[in-house]
Amino acid sequence: MTLEPTRERTHTWGDPGVSAAEVRTSEGIEVLRGIAQGRLPAAPIASTLGMGLESVEPGRVVFTLEPAEFHYNPIGSVHGGVYATLLDSACGCAVHSMLPAGVGYTSLDLTVKFLRAMRTDTGPVRCIGTVTHLGGRTALAEARLVDGADRLLATATSSILVMRP
Repeated sequence: MTLEPTRERTHTWGDPGVSAAEVRTSEGIEVLRGIAQGRLPAAPIASTLGMGLESVEPGRVVFTLEPAEFHYNPIGSVHGGVYATLLDSACGCAVHSMLPAGVGYTSLDLTVKFLRAMRTDTGPVRCIGTVTHLGGRTALAEARLVDGADRLLATATSSILVMRP
């Protein structure tokens, strides 16, 4: 048995400390808009997976991803962890878009429903996150992962802890 040549991938990322410092002094929506516009570095996970922040509005964000071979699991489709990362990012950032400067957040849980396989021939996908509730200590958000024809690939709901100083 002859193995194919190994594939390689190289990527770069910006200093995550720059954006983290901005979180302490700017409203969440301004930080996210800075990332979407390229004025602030995205989280390193974004370059690792090749995902981008397409748009930001109060309580709503849209991430994009072009499924690639390096996202695959052993059965030839995009690994569920890639779905979950997109969905978790969309839920968390939707909440972040509603937070004042200096307020942090973290996911308490994430419930994912996988509905359709994603492969390289799926083409670009979008993950839309929206806030459904924002309280003083917790928030709820949901996300939808769709292909170019708006077919639903996966959904998620998340409870998020809001960490005020």
